[in-house]
Amino acid sequence: MYAEAPDIAPGRILDIPLQRLHSLRRSVMKDIIERSRRAEHTLVNTHATFRWRHGLFPAFDFWQIRRLNPDMYICLIDSAEPLHVRLTREHSIRHSLKDLLVWREEEVLATELMQRGIDENKPVYCLSRGAKQGTVETFYQLMFEPQRRKAYLSFPMTHVMDRPDLLDQIGRFRQVMKQRFTCFDPADLEEAYLPGRARQARAQGRETLEVTALGQTVSFAVDEVLTIEADINSQIYARDFALIDQSDMIVSFIPELEPGRAAISSGVERELQHAHEAAKEVFVIWTASCAPSIFVTQTATAVFRSLDEALAHLPSAWEREDDGQGPD
Repeated sequence: MYAEAPDIAPGRILDIPLQRLHSLRRSVMKDIIERSRRAEHTLVNTHATFRWRHGLFPAFDFWQIRRLNPDMYICLIDSAEPLHVRLTREHSIRHSLKDLLVWREEEVLATELMQRGIDENKPVYCLSRGAKQGTVETFYQLMFEPQRRKAYLSFPMTHVMDRPDLLDQIGRFRQVMKQRFTCFDPADLEEAYLPGRARQARAQGRETLEVTALGQTVSFAVDEVLTIEADINSQIYARDFALIDQSDMIVSFIPELEPGRAAISSGVERELQHAHEAAKEVFVIWTASCAPSIFVTQTATAVFRSLDEALAHLPSAWEREDDGQGPD
């Protein structure tokens, strides 16, 4: 974009009049379309929308996207904290945490509308960038290993935060599943902890709380964080179900919280039910000593009593057995 308009200072292109901005984007996209005709693979990195001083406006042209004819659409999202850090580093525009959550939701919706307006038969995915570990491998698998089965990983989160032993078990579960399947992991986007941290700060008489994002310590107002708690929760609810919908299966790990008590939360139960009603394969790894309830066994494709048993009996990583060495 800046190569097309060398008179625009770095970081200021969104401040120019919309008519010129749209003209520049169309010119750049025209070049991309022409180059894509000669390339084996083309990856276009673009926003779907912008929320700027002009208000909300689209970042794409339906006619040009139709000419490009993408094979798939992937909407990359991230938590509010790193979004805030990047926006602050690269631009001077003022924003609130609420603005970031709204914009993220608009990006997801606009990407889905882009796909529906061009070709509803092409896949569209929502993928988090990753909290502690990136999701580059998942991104690659979606693009170049489409035959690899896609799994949503379900496990308790809130109830085990003070149990390092259970967190280790869950960590191993997540690791081995990602070695086998293309995984959508709800823990790849972590911001649900923010309201709890804000309440702790308020109880201590502080007006701000400090968090670390992208290697940088940032400060948020306690009141501002608490005002977005409902937004965070509603987006988690909708996003996790959407991740299940874009998967082939759900694999749920239920450890033992204490003797005779399974660490199964209402959220995990709801995810299992949603996957069952969406006609997904439902696999449960139940390591607790107590027996699972009929509400688990009646909706599960299979229930395993250990991670090793699950690895021995879960479906192949590939949709077709002859794809055992990967896609053609």
